[in-house]
Order: sequence, then structure tokens, then C-alpha cells
Amino acid sequence: MLLSTKHMLHQAQKKGYAVPAFNIHNLETALAVVQGAEAMQSPVILAATPGTLSFNGRPYITAIIKELAQQSKVPVTFHLDHHESFEDIRPSVDIGCRSVMIDASHDPFEENVRKVQEVVHYVQALGGTVEAELGRLGGMEEHISVKENEATLTDPLSAKEFVERTSIDSLAVAIGTAHGLYKAEPKLDFERLKAIRALVEVPLVLHGASGVPDQAIIRAVELGICKVNIATELKIPFTEALRDYLKAHPQESDPRKYFLPAKNAIQQVVQEKILLCGSQGKA
Repeated sequence: MLLSTKHMLHQAQKKGYAVPAFNIHNLETALAVVQGAEAMQSPVILAATPGTLSFNGRPYITAIIKELAQQSKVPVTFHLDHHESFEDIRPSVDIGCRSVMIDASHDPFEENVRKVQEVVHYVQALGGTVEAELGRLGGMEEHISVKENEATLTDPLSAKEFVERTSIDSLAVAIGTAHGLYKAEPKLDFERLKAIRALVEVPLVLHGASGVPDQAIIRAVELGICKVNIATELKIPFTEALRDYLKAHPQESDPRKYFLPAKNAIQQVVQEKILLCGSQGKA
């Protein structure tokens, strides 16, 4: 059985750092993330979107992460990222996943509450943790596409009510980040984050952290962010390293050779993000 992220995030909240959550897609990317975390002695969360589970097969991704968690020298666990329905979440929970995000942020407030309550009732009864989102991040990640004018920041008072009514374990907040690549440097609303932190007791989560300036991430962690999600900033260096190697070695056909620089590129990013989260040495 995989660990819940509840203890991880409460430790981070108590000691003032954040646990990094990296989106993985297969064995190579998952292994690279864990190796980077081991090098830094950091706890780490391996996250997978519905698209990743659909592409690879839910049982296979779950089995890979279970084995990595068992063999790793640091705390490793599995998190469902941006799943939008109970029907999509339940099969992963039933085969051992104990950390889920139900993303109903696109729905009206009352419908968001209702969907989250349904997931909380099922997952927490099995010892799992539930993350939900209030407010909407702009940008695009897989099937999620939100235009800039449709993005909404998290209202602190609504966040307090949302957490109290849903009994979630962590809250993803919209404070100016976005999914995917940024066209201009993002400006995070730290005053809003302070206000949310003052009213909400559960750990807070920052989505869309790829491309956010280093000092902004550090400041967000100082103000109460306990989990930082990274996706795009892993995919790009992995792809670039793979492409460069194959261009330099056009006759190469051994995956063990051309995946190595791609894995190394991910590991480097992982170690850099761990330093920004302040989770090094916290394993």
C-alpha cells in the first residue's frame, strides 16, 4: 500500500518547507525523479494525470510507483493530479493510491463542494488524503485549458468555507500561477496567499510552478505553501536531452543509451526544485 501524503504535508507545514510533487509519465521519468530526491535526501510525491494513467495503464503506473516507494531510501508516494470525477478516482484508490486531487474548480462553488465531499467520504475512510482546488488557474495542461480571462483567484473567505464544508486535507490555491508555459513572468499575489493562510489551517498547494521565478517560489513557501507541483519543467529538458542525443547519434537504437541523458536532465531539475522547496535533508 502506498503512503498517504497527509504526514508528509503536515511535517512540511510544521517545519516550514514544501514537498515537491513531480508529474511522471513512465518508468524512466519516475526513476529519475526518485533518484534526484535520494541525492538530496528529500521526500517526494510522484503525480500522474488522467492522461498519463490512460496512456500507460492505471495498474502499470501504480505498480511502478509502489516498487519505487518500497525500494527508495526516501519517502515516496503516489498522487492523482487533476482528476475531475469520483468515477475516475475510485479505481486508483481501490488498487492502492492513497493521495488524490479532485479538481472541480471549473464548477460553481456548491457543485465543487458536492463533488469534493463525495471523494472525501470514500478516500478518507480508507486512510487516504484529498486535495481540492478553489479558484481557477489559467493556461493549458493536457485536457485542461483555461483562457486568461477565465482564470479566477482564490477568495480567502470562500476558501475558509470550502475547507470547513468539505473536510479536505489540502487546498490548491490560485494566486497568479498558470499551467504550462508562461508568456510573461507571472506575478504571484502574496497578500492573497497571506490572507488565505490566516483563515485556512490545512496545507496549501501551489500548482503551475513550472517557470515561476525562484524567489517567488521561495517566498510562497515562506508564506505557507506546503506542496509545489512541477510538470512542464520536467518534460521540456527530458525531450531536449533526448532530441540532442539522437541528433548527435543518428544511428543509435539502444533506449538504455538515449534515455540516460534525458533522465539526467530530469534529475538536475528535480534537485534544483527541491532546494527551492527547502525539502533537502528532510527525508
